[in-house]
Amino acid sequence: MLIDRLRTMLALALVLLAFGARAEPVTLTDLTGRKVTLPAPARRIVLAQGRHLNALALLHPDPVSLVAGWGDDLKRDRATYDLYRRRFPAIERVPDLGSGAARTFSLEKAISLEPDLVVLSRFADGGGGAAQAGEVARRFEAIGVPVIVIDFFQAPLEETEASLRILGEAIGRPEAALAYNRFYREHLDRIAARLKAPGLARPRVFMHAHAGGPTCCYSPGRGVFDQFIRAAGGHNIGADILPGATGELSPEYVASAKPDIYVGTGGTYQIRSGGLVLGSGVSAEEARRSLAATLARLNLLAISSLPPERIHGMWQLFNDTPVHVVAVELLAKWLHPELFGDLDPAATLREINERFLSVPLEGTYWTSLGGTE
Repeated sequence: MLIDRLRTMLALALVLLAFGARAEPVTLTDLTGRKVTLPAPARRIVLAQGRHLNALALLHPDPVSLVAGWGDDLKRDRATYDLYRRRFPAIERVPDLGSGAARTFSLEKAISLEPDLVVLSRFADGGGGAAQAGEVARRFEAIGVPVIVIDFFQAPLEETEASLRILGEAIGRPEAALAYNRFYREHLDRIAARLKAPGLARPRVFMHAHAGGPTCCYSPGRGVFDQFIRAAGGHNIGADILPGATGELSPEYVASAKPDIYVGTGGTYQIRSGGLVLGSGVSAEEARRSLAATLARLNLLAISSLPPERIHGMWQLFNDTPVHVVAVELLAKWLHPELFGDLDPAATLREINERFLSVPLEGTYWTSLGGTE
């Protein structure tokens, strides 16, 4: 009799628990102004851009468990992919859907995965051209698949906080997004406040993207890294003549622009080409050695005349993750060492790893020829 009563009470408790845990609909507005309602927080997400897994990792203890399919771009950063694979082996079973670009992303395969949400970047939502904007989203919406657009690339300092908030709402973790956004804003505001000092000079920066590649010198125009340089109190020489987000500068132009500081970017994808190597799994010695070797091979007169403490390298893939706050801090410290002597980008990255990222970044993500970082 008592056992039967206990069983009845347990069954009732389980019913009440299930009812109480029933997810509520989620309504949000994405970067494009699209209003989206999900019947429940998303659990089968298609990421058109695989690198958005890095943003999910700031919000969820097992970001891979949320991904039903993805673009293949994160796999091109094999070292970072391996960080995820070691922590979450199930990542190996996530289906590839092609490139995140609209023309090469497989919508048919994505639809077959029965996602409850598709996450696009601005680039993936039409290839970056105004004529195609919204093309991919419209095709998913036509068959009833919810879509949101977020972006950490095209205008990172304007859209990162909103994008992370949108993503947090979509997966039912708005408090995690709020916590990171608060951390992010505090760090950027501290830099901005000090840069208000009257009469502050803006050093001229030559940012050499994919340093050591087949041609010289690929550089940001008014693109992502240009925003980082300006936020750190510098002037990007590429923005003076490049009409788009990126382009190529001639060695002659670089010399005539007389940069005060050199910042190359690179990653583990440059190991075979002999370029600047930075990122997951890279040692500090390997990073500094690759920076020195890259500059020696290029033999740029405008750079060889700079003192070692003005020659630096930075991880290229800071360009598409909310962790780019570390890149802004690095640039501020390099550009204005007298103003930001107490700034500690390494401590900032440690705090991000410990407080936020479910897959911590482990490796060397910047280096300096002068040996002070």
